[in-house]
Amino acid sequence: MTTEPTSNPSLALDAAAPQRRTYGLLNWMGLRTLYIKEVRRFMKVAPQTILAPIISNLLFMTVFVLAFAQTRGIGEGAATDSFIVFLAPGLVMLGILNNASANSSSSIMTGKMMGSINDVLMTPLSYIELALGYIGGAATRGILVAVVTAIAISVFFTPLWPAQLWAVLYFGVSAAVMLGMIGVLSGIWAEKFDQLAVVNQFIILPLSYLSGTFYKIEILPPIFQKISLCNPLFYLIDGFRYGFLGEADGNVMIGVGLTAVINIALFIAVLSVLKRGWRIKS
Repeated sequence: MTTEPTSNPSLALDAAAPQRRTYGLLNWMGLRTLYIKEVRRFMKVAPQTILAPIISNLLFMTVFVLAFAQTRGIGEGAATDSFIVFLAPGLVMLGILNNASANSSSSIMTGKMMGSINDVLMTPLSYIELALGYIGGAATRGILVAVVTAIAISVFFTPLWPAQLWAVLYFGVSAAVMLGMIGVLSGIWAEKFDQLAVVNQFIILPLSYLSGTFYKIEILPPIFQKISLCNPLFYLIDGFRYGFLGEADGNVMIGVGLTAVINIALFIAVLSVLKRGWRIKS
């Protein structure tokens, strides 16, 4: 005579029920995966995302040094060397500004157009982790372009040695993070690539070029000097240049405080937009 094993159905259901995974304060595995995805995305097309902006900055150096410096009567010698040393940090910062914003904006826009952003939104990542992943990837690209640009300028034009290392690191990282967040916001806002081009061509580039990248603001009329002091990118470039030259056109401490406030405000805006899912969950 055989007996059938007895079982408690409720215990079987409890054993089979999936358990919610706990991640602690942050889902580090998911965050790291998203960050690596963002880095690999631009590294797969490194000739376009890394090499092209470096060559562009070297061409800027060549044009300004060999052409513009001559027309200003600077000529050869110490004056030309001084102009090169002044110009170089601005071009390095320009690489950070352009590439950090381009990375996050194009990543989100491409995901929206191809529908692949749904794969990211379905992962167990909070809106904070999404923000950190996209911003981290954008900042990495901007800083990588800046480092390689600085090495190339040091090889072909003039050595770049930090005079105030803290300023180089603070303003460099602040710029990469700031423009990365602006890229996130513009990528979420835009519904087509033409709108991204509008943000870049009519906002980021003008603010970058009119912020003392290629000149000292003291050569401007007083009214335009005051306007330049209202440009937040001026403080990023001026503070970054101070890190190399040890001198600045504006108040470096004001730049430190202003960039910190702007970055905090932008981060709150990014978190708010991602939490609502505006234009990415609809």
